[in-house]
Amino acid sequence: MAARKTNRIAFQGEPGANSDTACRDMFPDMEPLPCPTFEDAFAAVENGKADLAMIPIENTIAGRVADIHYLLPESKLHIVGEYFLPIHFQLMVLPGVDISEIKTVYSHIHALGQCRKIIRKHRWKPMVAGDTAGAAKQVAAENDHTSAALAPRLAADLYGLDIVAENVEDTNNNVTRFVVLSKEKTWAPRKTGEQAMVTTFIFRVRNLPAALYKAMGGFATNGVNMTKLESYQLGGKFFSTLFYADVEGHPEDRNLALALEELRFFSREVRILGVYEAHPFRASQSEDEE
Repeated sequence: MAARKTNRIAFQGEPGANSDTACRDMFPDMEPLPCPTFEDAFAAVENGKADLAMIPIENTIAGRVADIHYLLPESKLHIVGEYFLPIHFQLMVLPGVDISEIKTVYSHIHALGQCRKIIRKHRWKPMVAGDTAGAAKQVAAENDHTSAALAPRLAADLYGLDIVAENVEDTNNNVTRFVVLSKEKTWAPRKTGEQAMVTTFIFRVRNLPAALYKAMGGFATNGVNMTKLESYQLGGKFFSTLFYADVEGHPEDRNLALALEELRFFSREVRILGVYEAHPFRASQSEDEE
């Protein structure tokens, strides 16, 4: 991974957000830098205020983070790593407040949707906040004993709140995948043995009959496993489509090199966004499925 200059890693949200937790988990010796928006987090790396950015790209419950798939191709940043974070929500209140006093609960709209059971059980009024950690910060600042927040455990520590119910999410398979972004183009070296690699790229096929089918054929015939393929309309035009893909392997692997060569033949544009080591979570998922 690229050499560090500021020793800061940017993320979107308030201190204590899940992105903050991901930063501290993966880079415990770096300083997390909170940013109001995803655009600000990207800009922090582009203008040198941070060395890296930790950006959520998809969630097992909520699906893809659409903003990122539009921002990433337009940016000059490169993917240099990934991290999978199991998501848990804690119900937190002002010190000394009992759960029976709660009337209103604040959180990000996705968090409220993922904790419906406890909200309905107690007939609380759900209120949307900008992000989960921001909800905790709001409860602490307003000093209202009838308000609670659904947020990561780290937020309770940072804002001096008590946790009155732990892991209140409706399902236990809530996981967010993050990508680590850098201004420097740094491909992880090709590994031998059991270390899996991931290559992420975007492409646009030529305007030919069955162009996508032909472009994808090289991955099938060369035995390359494609773990993700998504499409996005460009410029509001239905006939102008950008594809985003993750595949297993390194571009220096012969089978992937041949597949990418065939892809380029049928494409107007192919751009590799990153080559990085696969997070161990991927292997655990494969084992669970078996």
